[in-house]
Amino acid sequence: MSVSTPPFVLSIQSHVALGHVGNDAAVFPLQRLGFEVLPVHTVQFSNHTGYGQFRGQVFDAEHIREVLAGLRDRGVLSRVSAVLSGYLGDAAIGAVILEAVDEIRRDNPGVRYLCDPVMGDVGRGVFVNAAIPDFLRNLAIPCANIITPNQFEFELLTGSKLDSVDEAVRTARHLRGRGPDVVVITSLATPDISADQLCTLAVNGEGAWLVSTPRLALHPLPNGMGDVFSATLLARLLSGHALPQALELATATLYALVQRTAEGSRDLPLVVAQEQIVEPQQRYEATEVVVK
Repeated sequence: MSVSTPPFVLSIQSHVALGHVGNDAAVFPLQRLGFEVLPVHTVQFSNHTGYGQFRGQVFDAEHIREVLAGLRDRGVLSRVSAVLSGYLGDAAIGAVILEAVDEIRRDNPGVRYLCDPVMGDVGRGVFVNAAIPDFLRNLAIPCANIITPNQFEFELLTGSKLDSVDEAVRTARHLRGRGPDVVVITSLATPDISADQLCTLAVNGEGAWLVSTPRLALHPLPNGMGDVFSATLLARLLSGHALPQALELATATLYALVQRTAEGSRDLPLVVAQEQIVEPQQRYEATEVVVK
């Protein structure tokens, strides 16, 4: 009996030997949800920066291009159903990613590119190369099908200050006009959201949905949360879930993993609590947001 090959997901992100960030946060959830992953590493470090000092190497754009050329030689790029990218060390690597997306689209116009526009966060500010925000704003976002910025990054991309959920929906709809079909804002905490809640908003051409979860008093928060969320959301969408259900499942998985993270740990318990990737124990309803 022959076994069909599941769809390929090309994930171009960082790699660490110790910890769960970048590809080390994204690949395993994608695999647990039934996808073959082609991980292309933009760096190889001993550990992520949450541990402090690290060792390793940042790969240049030509290295990434060579790895992709090898995949092309094997005939697998044309079989990719989705591309995932996150933290970019420099804009040149981002340009290689967009080249790959354009090439894959020539063979498969239906390929979906999820760009997590990692730039910074509340309390930390912008922590990427100075050229990255402009690259993401002007080149990557128009190329992407799905984007998953946190609120800080969304405001940086749009030049806005979100005062309400309704304002977030209106601004996301305006951003959709620049290219992406799906805009997801994570860690949403506008003044009209209760202080003990944290929300995730998803907007596409059919509507807008909000998932609210309790804030968890965990310090420090583990690294790689955005990487896990983006990978899980992409997997659910590729599996055929509508956006509200994919949002519910991805949010539930991330919340369960954070909830099970040991105090003081810098990493999500991806392996120990892997059942929460496949079947999260508790779901939080995606409620439709109707903006007047």
